[in-house]
Amino acid sequence: MKTKKVIISGGGTGGHVFPAIAIANALKKEHNEIDILFVGAEGKIEMEKVPAAGYPIKALPIRGLERKMTFKNINVLFKLIKSLFLSRKIINNFKPDIVVGVGGFASGPVGWVAGKKGIPVLLQEQNSYAGITNKLLAKYADKICVAYDQMERYFPKEKIIKTGNPVRQTLFENKPDKTAAFNYFGLKSDVNTILILGGSGGARSINEGVIAGLENIKKSNVQIIWQTGKYYYKKSKEALNKSNTNNCKVHDFISRMDYAYLVADLVISRAGAATISELCLLKKASILVPSPNVAEDHQAKNAMALVKKDAAILIKDIDTKEKMINTALNLITNPEKINELSINAGKLGIKNSDKIIANEIFKIINQNKDE
Repeated sequence: MKTKKVIISGGGTGGHVFPAIAIANALKKEHNEIDILFVGAEGKIEMEKVPAAGYPIKALPIRGLERKMTFKNINVLFKLIKSLFLSRKIINNFKPDIVVGVGGFASGPVGWVAGKKGIPVLLQEQNSYAGITNKLLAKYADKICVAYDQMERYFPKEKIIKTGNPVRQTLFENKPDKTAAFNYFGLKSDVNTILILGGSGGARSINEGVIAGLENIKKSNVQIIWQTGKYYYKKSKEALNKSNTNNCKVHDFISRMDYAYLVADLVISRAGAATISELCLLKKASILVPSPNVAEDHQAKNAMALVKKDAAILIKDIDTKEKMINTALNLITNPEKINELSINAGKLGIKNSDKIIANEIFKIINQNKDE
C-alpha cells in the first residue's frame, strides 16, 4: 500500500495548533502508512508544540500586516514572497497528496501554492467568523470543515461540511475519578465549584474581575479554581493572600484540565473556538468573556452562537470588574439555570471531530487517485 502524504499548514495560536495536532493523530490512528509534515510560522507556538507531539515541521518567515500604515509592512511583503517560494519548494520536495489548512498566516502560502498546482486542499475553520486566510483559500478548497451553522456567509455552500472542532483527546481518553480530582485541587466534594480560566497566557480583565470580587467570594459558599496564566500569577496570588480568601485556589497553569472540568459546576472563560468546543462536549455551564484583542472580534461571535441557544452567559470584557463574579455567584445558586445551560451546551457538541475530518481527508485523497 502506497504511503499517503499530508501537509498540515497553519498555526499562530493554540486555537489553530491543537486542532491541527488532533487531526494528525486521527490520521495516524486511521492509517499507519501515512507521512505527515507540518508547515508553520517562524517563532510561533507551532514550532514548539508540533515537534513535542512527534511531528516534523518546516518554518516560513511569514507574519501579518501591521494594521496601521508603516514601513514594517514592506518587510512583511518580502517575507510573504519568500514564504511563497519556500512553500513551492516544500511541496515539490514532499509531494503531498493533500494540503490541510487550519488557519493562521502559515496556511496561506502553502494552500495557495497547492491550489495553483492542482493539489487537493481541505480547510478547517474553527470559529463562527471565518478567518481571512481561509476566506482567501476557499476557492481552492475541495472541502471546508466548520464548527458552526450559517458558514455559507463566508464559504461556498457545496464545499461546507459541519464537523465540529477537534479537541484535546486527553479530556476524553480516560474517565477521571471525581474524588481524586477534588483531592488534586484540595477541594471539598460537597461544595459548588467555579473554574476560572484565562488561557495559558492569562487574561488581564478576567483576573482583575476576580481580584475585584475577592471579598464577595470570601463570603460565599462556593470554592474556586483560578488559573491566572504565568504573567498574572504573582499579582493575583498577592491579592488573594491579602484578602485572606481561603475558598479560592490559585494556579498559574493547570496541567490536569480533565480534573478541573470534572469538578466544575460552572466555568468562566474566554471564548476561543477550542475552549467552546470543550465546554460543549463536556456539557459545562459557562460564563464567556470574549477577548476584544482578536481579529474581527471573532470570540464575541463565537460566544453569541452559544448565547442565542441559551447555552452560555455573556459578560463583556469591560464589565468584568463590575459584573463577572456577582453574576457567577448568583448563577451558581440557581441549579435549574445551571442545568439548562449544561443541557443546551451539550446539544451543540460534536463528538469525534478529529476522526470525521481525517475520514474526509482520506476520501479526497482516494477520489483524486481514482480520477
